[in-house]
Order: sequence, then structure tokens, then C-alpha cells
Amino acid sequence: MLIDTHAHIADPEFDADREAVIERALASDVGKMVLIGTGLESSQRAVSLAEQHAFMWAVVGLHPHDADQLDDEVLEALARLADHPKVVGWGECGLDFFYNHASKAAQISAFTKQIHRAKEKQLPLVVHTRDAWEETFEIMAQENIQAHAEENGVVLHCFTGDRVQAEKAIALGCTISFSGILTFKKALPIQEAAAAVPLDKIVIETDSPYLAPQGFRGKRNEPAYVRGVAEKIAEIKNLSFETVAQATTQNAEALFRLSA
Repeated sequence: MLIDTHAHIADPEFDADREAVIERALASDVGKMVLIGTGLESSQRAVSLAEQHAFMWAVVGLHPHDADQLDDEVLEALARLADHPKVVGWGECGLDFFYNHASKAAQISAFTKQIHRAKEKQLPLVVHTRDAWEETFEIMAQENIQAHAEENGVVLHCFTGDRVQAEKAIALGCTISFSGILTFKKALPIQEAAAAVPLDKIVIETDSPYLAPQGFRGKRNEPAYVRGVAEKIAEIKNLSFETVAQATTQNAEALFRLSA
């Protein structure tokens, strides 16, 4: 069995054929899925879809693109939603200095506030970081993220860093989540990072509908395609596919405390 630890299939991009997407995932041995919120509405959609399927769970939070929307009302609404029994994490939150859709100050403030809420709720933290490694590590160090990682879990989703950044994350107790980007022919630094990260610190994801793996590039991504990420890890580490599938599944179940 495989677990897609980061999918956005509750979002409108899947409204027309969501059940077919789910059926294809199950047929591809993707037995569990974690649905990710990027704001209050998408978090509510993720929880609602997770309620309908025993093999789905949700993560709630606010994406750094919309950090300037995190007022007290939104934060409290997300905190109430985080108490839902189907919610297994807080995120995706973090920093994105590539697009800068929100100011850096707003992103840093929103990231810090959401770290506090993840700690308060004792939930795994799902971190998005792009072109902001130094600042991300600085904030996590200031917030003593290592203690939270050890007690509740922290995952760097859709890892796009290099080996040095991966090793820094591992030293802080983080789990690394690899996406379809790992399979891209020019993604050599990410592949080198995957080679260095211990298998017990790896989970896999699609980030669907984004970032379809090699062979599906240009198409809408979906959970069935997470198999390609596991296959690439197996190739990089010279392991069997079955070994990688079993390890990443166990890691995801432990990280998000997924019930059977």
C-alpha cells in the first residue's frame, strides 16, 4: 500500500471527476490519502471530503500565499476546525519568497502563529518553504521546532532543497516529503538529497493537482501518480519498490497517526 500524504483533491479542480480520481488511486494501491487545506474554505472542504471516506484525513491551515488573510477570526475558525476527529495536522503553512503573493512580514507572522497553534493542538506541522530556507530554519529554531517534531511531528512538504538543507531539516527532527519533482530529469540536487535522507524520515506525496511526475508532466496530477515518486526513491536508493512502499507507508501512518 501507498499513502499520498499531500493532495488537494477536495479543491474545485476535481469537482467534475473526483470519484473517478479516488477510484483510480485505490486501484493503484494508494490506500490512504491526506487532504490539505490552504485556507479556511479549502480546509473545510478537505474535512468534509475526509468525513465521507474512511481512508482519508485532513490537514487544516493557511498557505503563505494568503498570509495577509490570517486575522484573528480566521485563525480561531481554523483552530476550531482542527479539533475535528478527521484532522491529523496543521498546514500547509510556511514561507514562499518565490512568488511573494503576501509580504514577507505577513508570511513570517502567519507562519509563527500557526506553529503556535500546531503546538497548542499537538498536531503535526506541515511546512511549505520556497526560496526561504534560511528564514524557515531560523523561525523553526526560534520556535524550538525540534521538540515539537519529536513529540508531534514536522514534515517539509514537496521538498525542493538540496542535501545540505535536507540534513539541516533532519537534524531538527523533521520528516521529508518528496513529490513528483523528484522524478524530473533536471532535479539532481533533490535526488541527491533523497539519497542522503534515511528511509525512516521519508514520506511521499503528489501535491495534486500540481507537479505531476515524469511521464505525466503537463497533465493534472492525482493521487494514483504517487507510485512514481516511490519508484524513483527505490531507484535512487537501490532498494525494492516494496521496501520503499512499506517504509513510507509506516512513516506516514506514524507521523499523522492514521487509524486503520
